[in-house]
Amino acid sequence: MSSETIGATGLAGRYATALIELADSGNQLDVVATDLKQLQVMIGESDDLVRLIRSPVISRGEQQKAMDTILTKAKMSDLTKQFIGSVSQNRRLFALSSMISAYLQILAERRGEITAVVTSAAELSDKQVKALGASLKKAVGSEVMVDAHVDPSLLGGLIVKVGSQMVDSSLRTKLQQLRLAMKGIG
Repeated sequence: MSSETIGATGLAGRYATALIELADSGNQLDVVATDLKQLQVMIGESDDLVRLIRSPVISRGEQQKAMDTILTKAKMSDLTKQFIGSVSQNRRLFALSSMISAYLQILAERRGEITAVVTSAAELSDKQVKALGASLKKAVGSEVMVDAHVDPSLLGGLIVKVGSQMVDSSLRTKLQQLRLAMKGIG
């Protein structure tokens, strides 16, 4: 195990570390990352897929066959399919989302990248995401990957989380602060 991935712990961390090592030895780090991001989106959008990976009732063979079919239709790499096959064979699909997150985190750490979780009231355009990434790069001093989410309840503005720091410039928060200030006056 390389010294760069020692920080990965727990079940998800161990699987992610193993996949990083395999992908690195085959020069497939980006291919696998793309596959895993796509799979994470699929899991987020499909209740049936969530049931498939979390159900203890579905047999190991059925899970493995279903996952292989899904991954083949999504045109994922052989390494990704083999990894997911191994995970399902070991009855660990319930931790797949955590494994994906751990893989992406380890990969980002290796590259010296920081992830900024950005929540906005409306979907950001590619141009806005790039501009925000550039601004955050200047502020943080290293490469920043923007993980954009939408929360219409914000009304406007952004919430930006980088590591343990958070900047909340949402309209919802400003209105809450104003409401608290008004209660203090009266």
